[in-house]
Amino acid sequence: MQANDNAFSVFLSDEDATIAFGAQLAHAILPGMTVFLDGNLGAGKTTLTRGVLRGLGFTGRVKSPTYTLVEPYAVSSLYFYHFDLYRFNDPEEWEDAGFRDYFNRESVCLIEWADKAAGQLPAPDWLIELAPENEGRRLRLNANTPLGLACLNSLKSQAI
Repeated sequence: MQANDNAFSVFLSDEDATIAFGAQLAHAILPGMTVFLDGNLGAGKTTLTRGVLRGLGFTGRVKSPTYTLVEPYAVSSLYFYHFDLYRFNDPEEWEDAGFRDYFNRESVCLIEWADKAAGQLPAPDWLIELAPENEGRRLRLNANTPLGLACLNSLKSQAI
């Protein structure tokens, strides 16, 4: 693990490690957060999301929202939305889809392929980047807002 004031990096050796770390993230996120998940196809974005949901107590199936664009979950007294904007061809599609109301103080929104809606989304509290490294992946988390920094500090205080 490597960390500085507003960033954090950890190597995740396999899918199980990614899910386990996602569960740790679940204990640091707060309602009202927007999280961008960045990485190539197959980088582990949905796997990490599955771990977050498991950490929040969700036991059902977690699937990629590639075709539905958003998968909603009601867990731990909050609304959790997992977006995948990969199929967007134009940022204006975000507005047309009517997703703006999902972003509120009671929700956590994780967004894959946020760049496909450039200029339409709220600023992310966290930007999480996943990239292949050796046989696993490297996760880099950057806190971009005061809420994101507070949640990152909570994460750092956990036994990682």
